[in-house]
Amino acid sequence: MSLFFRRGLATSSMASLKKASKVVCIGRNYADHITELNSARPKQPFFFLKPASSILPPGAGPVIRPRGVDLHYEVELALVMGKTVKDLEASDMKGALDSIESYAMSIDMTARNVQNEAKKKGLPWSIAKGFDTFLPVSNIIPKSAIPDPHKVELYLTVNGESKQADSTDLMLFQIPRILSDISKVMTLEKGDVVLTGTPKGVGSVKPGDVMKAGVKVDGKEIEEGKIEVKVEESTSTYEFKET
Repeated sequence: MSLFFRRGLATSSMASLKKASKVVCIGRNYADHITELNSARPKQPFFFLKPASSILPPGAGPVIRPRGVDLHYEVELALVMGKTVKDLEASDMKGALDSIESYAMSIDMTARNVQNEAKKKGLPWSIAKGFDTFLPVSNIIPKSAIPDPHKVELYLTVNGESKQADSTDLMLFQIPRILSDISKVMTLEKGDVVLTGTPKGVGSVKPGDVMKAGVKVDGKEIEEGKIEVKVEESTSTYEFKET
């Protein structure tokens, strides 16, 4: 496949990514991340939604930190769905992998203080996860580049310092179980994005920081999976205050 043709496919896929009907995110899918946040280990996949408007394509600008927000990064492997999936069985590995059109790397940005307040008061997490620019993504990764999504290395650095570096083989719930549980609650449609969870090492970023993230297969970096994005302070009049 020519480089020009691959770039054309990537551009087309990225445009469709912004039109995803939903972004479904798996929470607490790595044991050490659960420990670092002092959260309870789930007995089954636990998921929430981010709006498609939070997607920040490569080169589209910085991540914006709203005023009053403790902004955290969470690197994740993203699945881009290629077909409608409903009532998938967790034992159907082939069906699960066949339903994925491509992959991407992503950084699930989280307003941690907003999320912590929501947890404490029993409020929804939508604000904590849903600000514009809160989902930087890489270029589309061809499916052929990741033969086994359960055996890839994810990493994230801040200002050149390693913060997250772990393998997807540490997932508590693998992709078939994830897609099964989601699809039995809400139908997954072509173009939908599923984030598979973040490993340990999450933390804060501030304006001026530069995040880089990516994915390696057998120690080799996948070029399409690279993310580099700066953090800037919001100029909006919005400021988070206690609910």
